[in-house]
Amino acid sequence: MTFLRIPLRVLASVGLFAGSLTAWAQSPATAAPATSAVAQAEAVRVTDAWARASVPGQKATGAFMTLTAATPMQLVGVATDVAGVAEVHEMAMQGEVMRMRAIGSLALPAGKPVELKPGGYHLMLMDLKHPLKAGETVPLTLTWRDAQGQESRTDLKVPVRAAATAPASPGHGGGHKH
Repeated sequence: MTFLRIPLRVLASVGLFAGSLTAWAQSPATAAPATSAVAQAEAVRVTDAWARASVPGQKATGAFMTLTAATPMQLVGVATDVAGVAEVHEMAMQGEVMRMRAIGSLALPAGKPVELKPGGYHLMLMDLKHPLKAGETVPLTLTWRDAQGQESRTDLKVPVRAAATAPASPGHGGGHKH
């Protein structure tokens, strides 16, 4: 696995942590099951979904949301037509270095919300085909795997927000930019 090593002082100097303490806004994404496994796709509730706006020349951004599975599931993939590459990522501090890496799956325990948020688990949209503008929506397809290994998909339309207006988890520093 490849790790990005980003010294904390570099993150701070480019404004990756804005320290915003704004309340987490409630704005559920529009979801529609993409497969015939309707019951399975509906087994994961998606709320508070948003993607960070980008500027011309910026080639990557993040998408964030809260996922709550009715039964144990895994998020095993993401796809979108606005980026050449879309991956499930995690960020974690190791000493004074923030590491970001793609992960093959993200466990969703039954009934426990899992936050995809700045500075933690998130969806990374890389090789953007055009800048994402605040006010537009981004199509995302999430792929789930259940305990029996069966996969299903959910299509979303996620609102794009400017970094200054994007929700942040209270007390978590928020404001992380890609």
